[in-house]
Amino acid sequence: MPTNILVIDDDQDLCLLLARLLTKNGYTVTTANRGAAARDEMTSKHFELVLCDHRLPDTDAPKMLEHIRATSPGTQVIIITGYSEVRLAVELMRKGAFDYIGKPLYPDELLMRVQDALAVGTSGSATENATKIASAGRGKPGAATAYVDGQGPASQLIAKHIALVAPTDMSVLITGETGTGKEFVAKRIHAESMRAKAPFVSVDCGALPKELAGSELFGHTKGAFTGAVSDRAGSFEQADGGTLFLDEVGNLTYENQIKLLRVLQERRFKRIGATKDIEVDVRILAATNEDLNKAVAEGRFREDLLHRIQEFTIHLLPLRERREDIAKFAQHFVALANERLGRAVEGFDDASLQCLTGHAWSGNLRELGNVIKRAVLLSTGPRITSDCLPAVVLSRSTPASSMDGAGAAFGNNAPAPRGDDGLRGVAHQAEREAILQALERNGYNKSRTAEQLNIDRKTLYNKLKSYGLEV
Repeated sequence: MPTNILVIDDDQDLCLLLARLLTKNGYTVTTANRGAAARDEMTSKHFELVLCDHRLPDTDAPKMLEHIRATSPGTQVIIITGYSEVRLAVELMRKGAFDYIGKPLYPDELLMRVQDALAVGTSGSATENATKIASAGRGKPGAATAYVDGQGPASQLIAKHIALVAPTDMSVLITGETGTGKEFVAKRIHAESMRAKAPFVSVDCGALPKELAGSELFGHTKGAFTGAVSDRAGSFEQADGGTLFLDEVGNLTYENQIKLLRVLQERRFKRIGATKDIEVDVRILAATNEDLNKAVAEGRFREDLLHRIQEFTIHLLPLRERREDIAKFAQHFVALANERLGRAVEGFDDASLQCLTGHAWSGNLRELGNVIKRAVLLSTGPRITSDCLPAVVLSRSTPASSMDGAGAAFGNNAPAPRGDDGLRGVAHQAEREAILQALERNGYNKSRTAEQLNIDRKTLYNKLKSYGLEV
């Protein structure tokens, strides 16, 4: 059976190039320039993978992702985005997207992401893939699963807390921004616990369709609802004797929160459609990137459930607040990328390492890992150099706006305005930033950028040259 891929992007040239690349590698490709056209294509054909641009003329990636999850839960989604939108792309991964890839696109990197997404897709539906089962103690962990301790005071405190709480049976709530490594901490707690040889079951509550979350957690009997063609054990049964990790627990519906509270109180539950109780012995680890106390105040999360899952709390600081750990984490990601890509990159030169430690990392460890993987792919020598890094990482300074996914984007060739440049220097800097952000929003497409800035293409080229910007 052919593998069908749908490419959604309003840049017709990019659609054509991606179609040629993917077709050459044995995939059947359909393209769409608007969300409406993409939805029409999906009604008449099943796609194993969708490559979707973050911004479309009639919709955006969040709305397309919601539509795909509702109509075709087995379809994997990769978001195409500019690097200034990394934080938004990472949030979409929490909502069910498989991955994101930043523009400009590199063929080898794109094909690697496509292969990874399709490999996951063949192992089950998107709902099934939201649940991952691992068993500690089975063989030796490879580089990809190794936990890395940071070296700063915040990382040392986390290690101390893990060592204290792991041997107990306390429920632990792990908080922190998206991409800070909450699941890795949960796995470390499990590995150092008395349950280490039992299953570790991870459920991404943010990637589960709300109407199927109950079935995923508690299982169902045959005929319990449309599509329940056989009995199915839920995550609690699968984790019996071990650890159940509920990632993005704040996304559970109020009804499922009540069911979860009952399980934690009574250690028993019913499958959907069943009449018989099932007893379980499960330790709960939960994670969230939102303020659950605020959710309680707003009536979106049960206070009694919060107390149950928050017997102990571990908070993970964002990467920008523990810069002393960036070099160590980056070196770890180099090892992972070498293993994945068959390379032998040793590390970084001084200039590239300085860029890494100075970047804001709004996507935290997940963004760092993606940037390092791309850099290893592009590296032609034993060490990663600055030209292997995306433009947003090369920016001399990271303005506060970058925390919102809209920071400076390209090279560092243009000097920052001096204090004695006065109003003219401020105006030039503002114009430079406006051009950079417009280029990022339009995926480096100069024609669209010029049109959006209400200037002609030649004027845009002249300004890029005058500011020393290399796209």
